[in-house]
Amino acid sequence: MTQTLKCISPIDGSVFAERQALTRDAAMEVARKARAAQAAWADRPLQERIDLVMAGVAAVGEMNDEIVPELAHMMGRPIRYGGEFGGFNERASHMAKIARDALADIAVGEDATFKRYIKRVPHGVVFVVAPWNYPYMTAINTVAPALIAGNAVVLKHATQTLLVGERMARAFHSAGVPEDVFQNVFLDHDTTSDLIANRAFDFVNFTGSVGGGRAMERAAAGTFTGLGLELGGKDPGYVMDDADLEAAVDTLIDGAMFNSGQCCCGIERIYVHESLFDAFVDKAVAIVNGYKLGNPMAPETSIGPMANVRFATEVRAQINEALADGAKAHIDRFAEDDGAAYLTPQILTNVTHDMRVMRDESFGPVVGIMPVKDDAEAIALMNDSNFGLTASLWTRDLDRAARVGDAVETGTVFMNRADYLDPGLCWTGCKDTGRGGGLSIIGYHNLTRPKSYHLKKVTS
Repeated sequence: MTQTLKCISPIDGSVFAERQALTRDAAMEVARKARAAQAAWADRPLQERIDLVMAGVAAVGEMNDEIVPELAHMMGRPIRYGGEFGGFNERASHMAKIARDALADIAVGEDATFKRYIKRVPHGVVFVVAPWNYPYMTAINTVAPALIAGNAVVLKHATQTLLVGERMARAFHSAGVPEDVFQNVFLDHDTTSDLIANRAFDFVNFTGSVGGGRAMERAAAGTFTGLGLELGGKDPGYVMDDADLEAAVDTLIDGAMFNSGQCCCGIERIYVHESLFDAFVDKAVAIVNGYKLGNPMAPETSIGPMANVRFATEVRAQINEALADGAKAHIDRFAEDDGAAYLTPQILTNVTHDMRVMRDESFGPVVGIMPVKDDAEAIALMNDSNFGLTASLWTRDLDRAARVGDAVETGTVFMNRADYLDPGLCWTGCKDTGRGGGLSIIGYHNLTRPKSYHLKKVTS
């Protein structure tokens, strides 16, 4: 019996979309078709693959007027922000631009006797499991370079954003990417694990929760299938005594609250030098009190509902536990807070690392702020976490930022910015954030395998 996957809209709790999950046999057939089509795709000239992928990206852009309200219905992001096509196009365009150099043979040496070099060859079939919070941008991080590198791609999106993969596949097929080379699938968890366990794929890239990442590792155990795991975060911001205070407040609070705080690299805890602490908190509270919580389809709404009631329930639980343990809430309950998906954004002080709100991933519109006396204390607190995705450092001194950044256990160090993915840099993490490595030249290396050539010439 097949499972029906339902996207429940956070706007009103209604079923916005539903699809039947594939049976195991149908899913295995998808993988078989992908494998059969991959070699011919890889044989096409690199420039042809680049052109087709970028035409697919452009076709997604042509759908943007339909995509923006669709995303609002599926996961609650206000329409005023215009969707994800800017980042979607930026990331794909960069990967297209660097493809020739990133995939070029590595010459080791040639003389009268030997020619030696290393090629980058595609894995074969790449399985992309994309999350709901930035469903287009997170998917394109892997889809574009995987296809450009000569892989076939099977894409599975989270049920919360059920229609995204369909749109991407339709756009790419309309641009000329063969249907079997890029396929969208609807799968339940058991079938997904079964496919991985049975080596249906040669590489799996998963973006999602720590628990989901562990499930992927269990499914792949003993198969030697390559995994890219881009998991949770509890990203810190650190405001040093010489920081531009206005810029720090504006950027860090936006990084904490945008998309209702539902961002893996969102700011979830802030450490402020004690000399700036009170001013920082006052300015942060003023910003959040200016937000308009409401229906994401309304143009005046600046913060929408969380994508699912259960996500909001977890954030409320973390806040309430912190308050019971002595934290101070600075934002009064918004009138639009319905106790369900619509949640008042919150700023907390008097917090400690004994509280879950400063340890567990919140993935919602709440941030705890603590004063610190110096860099050493800030570094110790930033590293006191099971996660390591990004850290945002605020100072006028580049060398100081580099020194502090060297000591912080994280995948990316920002100075005077936050919550941004630069496609020229490797998107990666450490600890429970996983061992992914997307975008940049390293992204291509992870989506291909090295193949060495040691060619002895006949000289007589």
